[in-house]
Amino acid sequence: MTRSYDPHAIEEKWQAAWDAAGLYSVSEDASKPKKYVLEMFPYPSGDIHMGHVRNYSIGDVVARYFTMRGMSVLHPIGWDAFGLPAENAAIKSNSHPGTWTYANIEKQTASFKRMGFSYDWSRKVVTCDEDYYRWGQWIFIKFWERGLVERKSSPVNWCPSCKTVLANEQVVGDGVCWRCKSVVHKRELEQYFLKITEYAQELLDDLDELPGWPDRVKAMQANWIGRSEGAEVDFTLCDESGEPSDRTITVFTTRPDTLFGCSFFLLAPEHPLVREFVAGTEYEAAVMDVVKAAEMESAIDRSSADKVKRGAFTGRYVINPVNGEKVPIWVSDYVLMEYGTGAVMAVPSGDQRDFDFARTYGLPIPPVVLADEDPLLAELADVRERVMHEVPWETAFAGDGVMVQSGEFTGMRGGKASEGMQAVTDWLAARGQGRSSINFRLRDWLISRQRYWGNPIPAIHCPVCGLVPVPEDQLPVVLPTNVDVTKGETLADHPEFYETTCPTCGGAARRETDTMDTFTCSSWYYLRYCDARNDAAIWDTDKTDYWMPVDQYIGGIEHAILHLLYSRFFTKVFRDMGLVTFAEPFTNLLTQGMVKLDGATMSKSRGNVVAPEEIIAKYGADTLRAYILFMAPPDKDLEWSNDGLDGMWRFLGRAWRYIAEVAEESASGAASVADATDPASKLLRRERHRVVGKVSDDVERFQFNTALSAMMELLNTAMDYRREVPADQRDTALERDVAETLTLLLAPYVPHMAEELWLEVFGKPESVHLESWPAWDPAAAASDEVEYPVQVNGKVRDRLTIAASASEDAVREAALALPKIVENIEGKTVRKVLVVPGKLVSIVVG
Repeated sequence: MTRSYDPHAIEEKWQAAWDAAGLYSVSEDASKPKKYVLEMFPYPSGDIHMGHVRNYSIGDVVARYFTMRGMSVLHPIGWDAFGLPAENAAIKSNSHPGTWTYANIEKQTASFKRMGFSYDWSRKVVTCDEDYYRWGQWIFIKFWERGLVERKSSPVNWCPSCKTVLANEQVVGDGVCWRCKSVVHKRELEQYFLKITEYAQELLDDLDELPGWPDRVKAMQANWIGRSEGAEVDFTLCDESGEPSDRTITVFTTRPDTLFGCSFFLLAPEHPLVREFVAGTEYEAAVMDVVKAAEMESAIDRSSADKVKRGAFTGRYVINPVNGEKVPIWVSDYVLMEYGTGAVMAVPSGDQRDFDFARTYGLPIPPVVLADEDPLLAELADVRERVMHEVPWETAFAGDGVMVQSGEFTGMRGGKASEGMQAVTDWLAARGQGRSSINFRLRDWLISRQRYWGNPIPAIHCPVCGLVPVPEDQLPVVLPTNVDVTKGETLADHPEFYETTCPTCGGAARRETDTMDTFTCSSWYYLRYCDARNDAAIWDTDKTDYWMPVDQYIGGIEHAILHLLYSRFFTKVFRDMGLVTFAEPFTNLLTQGMVKLDGATMSKSRGNVVAPEEIIAKYGADTLRAYILFMAPPDKDLEWSNDGLDGMWRFLGRAWRYIAEVAEESASGAASVADATDPASKLLRRERHRVVGKVSDDVERFQFNTALSAMMELLNTAMDYRREVPADQRDTALERDVAETLTLLLAPYVPHMAEELWLEVFGKPESVHLESWPAWDPAAAASDEVEYPVQVNGKVRDRLTIAASASEDAVREAALALPKIVENIEGKTVRKVLVVPGKLVSIVVG
């Protein structure tokens, strides 16, 4: 008698068996094509939640599928283990970040194994392990040797809650910390930067080499890199008496054609000249009020179009190079030091924010480029000198048009990439007062963090030699374990850590006490997986040449700018160092949707998580895996509901019973073969080939839900066959083929159930996960007949069943002969008969 499906009796059994056999351990195999499947590694913030289940189930199906397709598949796992959450959790639990982190890694390891994920555990990496972060320090030094590390004083993003600095990419939304959502302020600090801007153009250009990435992600990166073409313009600075000096201030503008409309000049509050200009003057108090207020606002708030602009006059002037006019220098909070040079030539008639500022402070708004239909054009078309100082408009005009009041350039076309733009730029260049330029929004990556739980920066401050790197043979700089974060301690509170000797001169020196941004750890982990146990080198290039790039990367859209951009940067530097032979780390990218509950993304901080272990305890891991993949396409958000779990459980139970019954019957007697022309057998055989083809196509397109639907259809057809065809007339060989095929199709989704059926029920000698994917024949999947809906003037009046091979003329003739169609067209003129092969017949009568 066929036993029922009992996941609790089989799942942990097979997990232990796979682990003992090292079933998913792989090595380089030149005889096979490779496939590197990788999900973004998790942060060990507790046990896994439904978001993890979804993300890692997607990757597991893909990895198992390509293994069955005969590929050598690398599918590793590890943990992104440094970072502020561990410190905060340790403070809350009165423990150590390491204790908390490793306990959660152990917990997540057990959960991943309980889910049956096919990881090569021999390649596990944990970023807070010495044997990993040692190489992170080595990378830092190699970047330093290549001139890609800089320590400088700079206005930085400061999170008052996390008590550390943030990279620009980590300030999100309305200018808040990406982690704790506190409003971010500006501070001036000495910090370490990685010079990602050296690769800005290549990072932008190579987005075109990533057809396997979502357009949305590529657009987000392109916008963040933010390439602008324009000109740098040198304005001569006037001294305190208002006379021209030998100093200049340079601005970047995308519209040099509007220079004649510059009526004031702006500096960012953080600009180093601001304090110099106003110190001890009557303007100091008002200017410093603007500076202090700007420190308390985010860059996004300051640059918002809706914000009321705040500013103050500095008492100083610059000279406009195109017309020699003195232009007053103001400081304003909507100018950002991070963009361009931190100085702006304000053209209020052509920029809305400048327009609003000019109106607020009573500054001139002279027209400089007019739209073709502007009535002012008749008055100003040939006017070279400024005669109009105030436009009659209520908004700025930033479009293309005709240049006016612009000296010898009056009458030229103005606008981006216009003749006027090029002519003004050439004029400036000829006089040494400007030049064509390209500017990027992207800024160098600030990696210093004033926290304990991170990778120590391998640098030493020597009063004689200056800043020097830690020698490679002294790596790693070990993160001490005696730092008590519950008392607010950092590395700077531990002399036994920072007191050291200079490796150059041997004198007393101080070790750097900042740690690195955790994104430096996640920017290269995918490469370390290729050779995770190598103690002599960061990796063996033969191994990275075999496995890399990652063929399929899977993770959240929230990493589009941070992790994904940084990883691309690291890979390009590694290429230039000769460590890799490719320029992009991830060939294909799937950004999976969020798992939500009652409309809100599941998160521990919101307290709205559904614990996977509760579902597993009732239904088993296989049901959970299949259900979460069935609920929605992987790139769409998923609203969690328990309601469909019973349905998936019933489907798996039906599949188990059908497969087990067929296996037992075929094992107990000789196989019989029905008449090849038997309609029921033909239908089942055709459905078998159709479903294998569809599931194969769906998996490769990540349409896991429709693949499961197709398996359900095959099961229904197979069970109908058993009900409708007498036992002594069934094709038992066909039935066994269908049952084995269904088991193979289910294997990537429900690996435990498939393994039990394959080895214990069918009695096969080798794991189902080492079997070949079932073959299919498109010709065998094609139907002998096709059904056409037949329309008359747009309404379906009948249906025609005809041989699939019938010509269009034969279909047309047969459709017109249908009794219901004859009835509907009688007495009318047939004007047109359209046949859409295999789809539709449309008859137009009048």
